[in-house]
Amino acid sequence: MSTPIHRTSTRQSAADLTSARHREGGSRTGSTSARPLERALLEMQSSVGNRATTAMVQRLRDTERGNAAANGDASAPAKKNYRDRIAALLDRFKKNLEPIDTFIKGFQTPTNAAFTQQAAVAANESLKHSAAASGTSAASGNLLTEAAGTVVSGMDAYKNMKDAKKHETGADHHKAKKKAKTKGVDTVIGAAGSGSYSAAIAKEVTKVQKAADAAVASEASGIASASIGAIKGMRSAFRIGGAASKYKQIKKLGDPHLVQAGALARLNESREQANWAAAEAYVALDSYWKHEGPGRLELVSEAIDAAWEAMAEARDAGEKLQHAENDVEKLSKVQEYAKKKQLTKIGKEAAGGGGESVKAAAGVVTAVAAGTAGLASNPVGWGLAGAGAGLVLGVTMYKALRAATKRYEEVHHPERWAPQGETPAEAASRTESLKHALKFWKKVSKGERQAMAREIYALAAGPDISGNTTAEMRESARSLLIALKSGPAKHKLEPDAWAETLNDPAKTSGWIAEIAEQLASG
Repeated sequence: MSTPIHRTSTRQSAADLTSARHREGGSRTGSTSARPLERALLEMQSSVGNRATTAMVQRLRDTERGNAAANGDASAPAKKNYRDRIAALLDRFKKNLEPIDTFIKGFQTPTNAAFTQQAAVAANESLKHSAAASGTSAASGNLLTEAAGTVVSGMDAYKNMKDAKKHETGADHHKAKKKAKTKGVDTVIGAAGSGSYSAAIAKEVTKVQKAADAAVASEASGIASASIGAIKGMRSAFRIGGAASKYKQIKKLGDPHLVQAGALARLNESREQANWAAAEAYVALDSYWKHEGPGRLELVSEAIDAAWEAMAEARDAGEKLQHAENDVEKLSKVQEYAKKKQLTKIGKEAAGGGGESVKAAAGVVTAVAAGTAGLASNPVGWGLAGAGAGLVLGVTMYKALRAATKRYEEVHHPERWAPQGETPAEAASRTESLKHALKFWKKVSKGERQAMAREIYALAAGPDISGNTTAEMRESARSLLIALKSGPAKHKLEPDAWAETLNDPAKTSGWIAEIAEQLASG
């Protein structure tokens, strides 16, 4: 971790030196400076990200030292899990940087664009240089977050490729293969994004230094920004298509109340027949009680046995009907949840992808303006950059708020989504729950999605696991699995072998994780 830390310090020093050089140059020339409020805002922007990043790095370094000291002489396990420890540390480092990155993308970058536009209109060199210094800081923060994410994605892709080869078939294979593909694409996009932010840094530095090739650097940065925005927008379009396809497949399954109407009617008829048989058995028992002839006790004893047997059959028929009705309600609930998840994904990808597309358009405008009129006034680019950043920021804030809410509920209401038959953990206080909600680097492990995945698996599992589920209900639940892209073909299995995995208790946890993953993805 020493190398990235030193790089971070270098960037920060460059930004600070650039800002200091600008201030000294401004005092020597005595040129008209920006209004004090504007200059103060830009200087605050250029330093706030650096200070926060430095503190974050130091905190993670202390955590790493503390973990090493706590492990003590456990050198063999540490060496065995060295790659996983690095990946986990980098992942937490990236997630700690994400709030800073969100601030930069949603506020600092658009504000810089606005000040740059104002400086161009007013021909204010001092304001232009201040905006460029702030832009250098912003792009450096973006680059640090993007580079860390790229490394983490690459390591995750490699790990999941190995897991996919290890598990040649089944839910574990499909989950690892899909994640390897997703993380591989994330790595490529992250590398391209890192190049785009590097170009942005070069552009801002040339502005600060009043370099002759500032227009060329601005044009290159605009092209890079447009390219990465277009790639991200295209990826969102593919994800929207996948979620829409999955939504249509789930919708084709129909309302479980209607699909299972025939099966429920047959169970209800069996229950009524069993009730009639029980009633007739009790009538026969009553008549034998009144019989005064020889063998009365023997007849009564046989009638009692017949009545008990008939009552047991009636009770079993009633329980089967009630269980089936409950299963229909569960299947209806999980299908609606699955459709809602896909619609939510479509909405988030449309907003996020739209924001990236608008940012790409802003990059095109910037490149064209730089190539045709130098670094002239560019209000269209500024407006597009602000609109794109607003969309992306809105989606990011929505995701962060939703995740925080889920983390809060996870510990404050553990009984809400606890597995059936498991004793829920003790509920945390409101203060402790709020603290847990703010741990944005932690994933929700016991939430609604995991609970819905358990419900789907319970309905689709084999008779050794869910023996009370009817064959018709099990078939419907397995059709839902196929619609969620967890069918035999995706697991590289024949239908019978696929069904056997659903009846294997050893594969239960893998199946639940697979279903939870498929509910969240397109």
